[in-house]
Amino acid sequence: MPEKATLRRAKKDLREGKAPSTAAGEFIREEIHHVREGKHGVSSPKQAIAIGLAKARRAGVPLKPQPTDAMTEKTRRAMRQAYEVGQGKRKPRTRSAKRSKATMRALRRKPKTGASHAALSRQAQSASRRRRKRS
Repeated sequence: MPEKATLRRAKKDLREGKAPSTAAGEFIREEIHHVREGKHGVSSPKQAIAIGLAKARRAGVPLKPQPTDAMTEKTRRAMRQAYEVGQGKRKPRTRSAKRSKATMRALRRKPKTGASHAALSRQAQSASRRRRKRS
């Protein structure tokens, strides 16, 4: 569950007419903070971003699922379902306590370096390079 402050900041961004991806940035920011304070780890900055985007979709940020061929059908379905839950088109499934606990235990074993300044900087630079090549 996202923190109240994160929800408040994201809703404020949307009210101001900012893009959904900007509002979703608040959830990514929260996820980076969680990793840095040691709540859990991530294998890479991309994983932290993915977790943040999933939380944003479930919280109601109108962030459309990415039309990408580079991901599995399972990932695409999870993204679509999170979006539908956030938009009120689907009821959220009852979370399995056993699965939640297993996920958290797996994340706690991951390194915390995925949210370091250097890792995030590398991620931003590579994303920028990819955007430049596309345009």
